[in-house]
Amino acid sequence: MALFKKRTVGKPGEWFYCLEHHEVEEGPECPAKNRFGPYTSRAEAGRAMETARERDLQWENDPRWHDPDDTRADD
Repeated sequence: MALFKKRTVGKPGEWFYCLEHHEVEEGPECPAKNRFGPYTSRAEAGRAMETARERDLQWENDPRWHDPDDTRADD
């Protein structure tokens, strides 16, 4: 167990989306494993989950990421 916890330090104007609390925060307040970012604006951080869903769809439909004979069944 650590005696001293290192405080995560952010830069002014950096915005993050906390996956644990489901809210936007300025500067990293939560551990890196629980957040997306940094973003350049509060609005951009607020769209983090929507942006992630859009990127997931793009990657799932990108033929460069699938083998031509990929016959896996979706679970």
